[in-house]
Amino acid sequence: MKNKILKDKMNAYLCPPGNGVFTVNTAKERKEVLHKKIYGQTQEIETQWQKSLENLDESSKACILGICSDTGGGILRGANWGPLFLRLQLLNDYPELVTQDLGDVRVIPHLLHDKYLNDPTIANCRKALYGEDNSSLPVSSLSIAEDFVSSFYENYPKKGLFSIGGDHSVSYPLVKSYLQSRKKQGIKAAVIHFDAHTDLLVERLGIDICFGSWATHILGDLESPDLLFQIGIRSSGRPKEHWESTFGVRQFWANEVLKQGPSAISAAILKSLKEQNVDELYVSFDIDALDAKYASATGTPEIGGLAPHDAMVILKELEKEFPIKSADMVEIAPFLATENADQSEPDSTLAVGASLSAFMIEAINRANT
Repeated sequence: MKNKILKDKMNAYLCPPGNGVFTVNTAKERKEVLHKKIYGQTQEIETQWQKSLENLDESSKACILGICSDTGGGILRGANWGPLFLRLQLLNDYPELVTQDLGDVRVIPHLLHDKYLNDPTIANCRKALYGEDNSSLPVSSLSIAEDFVSSFYENYPKKGLFSIGGDHSVSYPLVKSYLQSRKKQGIKAAVIHFDAHTDLLVERLGIDICFGSWATHILGDLESPDLLFQIGIRSSGRPKEHWESTFGVRQFWANEVLKQGPSAISAAILKSLKEQNVDELYVSFDIDALDAKYASATGTPEIGGLAPHDAMVILKELEKEFPIKSADMVEIAPFLATENADQSEPDSTLAVGASLSAFMIEAINRANT
């Protein structure tokens, strides 16, 4: 790796894939299976991971980043295990995928963003993470992710990130950093957001950045708010007209997709993208955009949602005409057994999540030439 600053940040901010949830014994066997698949061994994983990063300049265009944080969630927790489980599913189901795994953001599971912390807490956490309390580095998962991702795009404008959450708050630093990097390059980007929920709260219980509000706080980084397209919405205390008129976003609720068909929705989005001379896309995919009968291993499963086929058709038709440069998959919580779950879970959620993720990873590789 050529850039020393980015290399130092990777060593400070990240850890080997699967290790983002800090445990001694929990899921140890599953982590070892992941490490065996990626590195061919289960010992000296830190060394093997660091060696793999030395080849980043020449490696795949699509890079995986895990953010094992569910501190920004607010209903049922457990999405912190999403990166470990989804990686394994991808390796098992799609062994031909070409990616560079950067590892996981180092997460202190009690922290969300540094702006919510006092100075003594920050100093104490810096000592725990970096070995010194007078460091200037951030300590919360969203703050770390934003700094790292910004540096990544600055150094690798021809690579894209496929990030795995974590609850949907992790998309705040991911999308924000992506959009800001594009603005610096004079590139006009749009965000395609699959979700059962609008995530357009200004704040939730006094917290302004969380799983229910992240989308509100990236609107200022878009050239115009109607470059946020939300697909699959169905669980909201307010009608579609409220959200579109208040925030200026474009929404396609689940009942519209089911009634009109995914191709009609794709056509409407494509028409708008072309009219606004958009250059490229970022996709943020909350697994609860899918109907709970397909994906219930998540914190807020909802009935009446999209079928995996619906989502895939939309993604494929958009990618035919616009490059998908980066993406994220969030809110897979494999240990959750919700009231909608059956004996096929979490296998069903992981299988459909991996299918959609594999397509997006391939799209990122195609786009970043």
